[in-house]
Amino acid sequence: MTMTPKSIDVVTLEVIRSVLPAIADEMSHVLLRTSYNMMIYEVRDYCCSLLDVGGRLLAQNTGGVSHFVADLGVVIRDGVARYGAAGFEPGDVVITNHQRVAGQHLNNIVVYTPCFAAGELVAFAATRAHWIDVGGLSTGFSAVNASDPWMEGLQLDQIKLWTAGRLDDTAWRIVRDNIRHPESSLGDLTSQTAACRLAGRRIDEVVGRYGREVVERAVEVVFDQTEARCRAVVAGLPDGVYEAESLFGGHPVDDGPVVIKAIVTIAGSDLTIDLTQCSPQRRQPINARTLAAPLIAYKAITAPRDPVNEGAFRALTVRIQEGNYMMARFPAPMASWGRTLPSVVDTILSALAPILPDRIPAAHLGVLGGTVVFFGVDPETGRRFVTQSIEGGGWGGRPYEDGESASVSVCQGDVHNAPVEKMELRWPLVVNRRALRVDSGGAGRFRGGLGLDVEVEGLVAGSWTLGDTGRHRYPPWGVHGGSPGMPSDSLLRLPTETAFTQVDLVRHEVPAGATAVIVTAGGGGWGDPLERDLARVADDVREGYVSVDAARDQYGVVFTRGTLDVDVQATAARRADLARRRTAGDR
Repeated sequence: MTMTPKSIDVVTLEVIRSVLPAIADEMSHVLLRTSYNMMIYEVRDYCCSLLDVGGRLLAQNTGGVSHFVADLGVVIRDGVARYGAAGFEPGDVVITNHQRVAGQHLNNIVVYTPCFAAGELVAFAATRAHWIDVGGLSTGFSAVNASDPWMEGLQLDQIKLWTAGRLDDTAWRIVRDNIRHPESSLGDLTSQTAACRLAGRRIDEVVGRYGREVVERAVEVVFDQTEARCRAVVAGLPDGVYEAESLFGGHPVDDGPVVIKAIVTIAGSDLTIDLTQCSPQRRQPINARTLAAPLIAYKAITAPRDPVNEGAFRALTVRIQEGNYMMARFPAPMASWGRTLPSVVDTILSALAPILPDRIPAAHLGVLGGTVVFFGVDPETGRRFVTQSIEGGGWGGRPYEDGESASVSVCQGDVHNAPVEKMELRWPLVVNRRALRVDSGGAGRFRGGLGLDVEVEGLVAGSWTLGDTGRHRYPPWGVHGGSPGMPSDSLLRLPTETAFTQVDLVRHEVPAGATAVIVTAGGGGWGDPLERDLARVADDVREGYVSVDAARDQYGVVFTRGTLDVDVQATAARRADLARRRTAGDR
């Protein structure tokens, strides 16, 4: 068969469709196996991707952090504008984290390399990964009180660390000398570089085998087919304008909570997400420059199980203005850039609940997780340490089953918490408890997933960052009569104290023996709790997910005295009584 730019055989098409995500997955394997930082090799707070010369997304690794990859195209286009497509050579390595382009916290470092085939620039390989420190207040997740990017840490703006394979020793030393953990961060840098260079070799092999024209044609066909699948889903939904609004905890100086308002318009196979009525940028570092939330919501609605590429978003229009807190103008503080994004996704999905009643769940934990941040100097070794973990929470009940427990947010791919054993081996601390929170899932016909209760004791003096995640006052909501999940919390007890105190602390110094508790939110419930199957309630009580009191007061389920056997007659009477009270209250 003769292949032309307008045609491609199906076998070649499927090979190229599959090989690009496979290259991204191989990049991920290299990064996992060679990184120095547990936030990468255990928590998996990173993404690996391939993009074309125009910054269009070709592929990302399976499980890659979705809110990381959403704006890598912006980074690549900015780099091409800086150097020109002709300004890249084989062996170049670029590092950037600057908030003027794709505003995130400065710990999220992008390393990318140009990919050449037969001497021509054909693509870019990029990784974005969380470093434990970039100077300033950035240690761990501890820059939440930074009032500008310079206070937060070191800003790197499209810096070529290697040019044609030659290291810029001056730039290397500037990075090394401005971070507290150079052995970790520079180790991660070389790991990210190795992953990108591997991708360059693989791209050269693919283009060398099939030819650039065939590969580029295949990519266009993949984009077109992905777009068509997404459009087909949207076209099956009723045209209309759908709205939802939620609140997220703000800071007193910013005059109240952050307002998240989503207006979703469906017209044929086109879908528009309007976020222009969300809060303007804030003085607290909750700002960002990203389209991650609407892109994630759209992917979840259309083709959540398909590999992601640029075609997945062609039929989506996002309206958001400069000065919106999610499209803040540099140098707005952005150290907590991702905190609200899961709640934005929840709000967009809630707008569509009336037309997707069999698909849209109640709200989940709504934040990137409860963060364990304890750091200092180990007196036995004299070395600095940084304790980091991201603790998951509850997902909302669904139209067909309960929400998942102890899971990270919809924005985070395969991110998970750090293993207790490795935390205790690596850092001077003891994890006294990591347990599901009883009664934290919102009551419903399908219960919300449970949050976590994590207690960590520092064995040496150090600093804790423990604060309001934004869910203290605004817990994840229930739908169709379901109850909200229990809110998050942060507690601290000094060694001289007997009780825990609710706290909101940043880089707070404590003596050895201080104990922190990180409490994450439960998901909201779906449907009327009085319609929950009796056997499910009994199982929840036996498993310790729901207390006997909550079973009686929220679900109307009564157990025979001294047993966990349901008293069917007493339960029927209790549920009827609760229903009457609810009706009376509505009046």
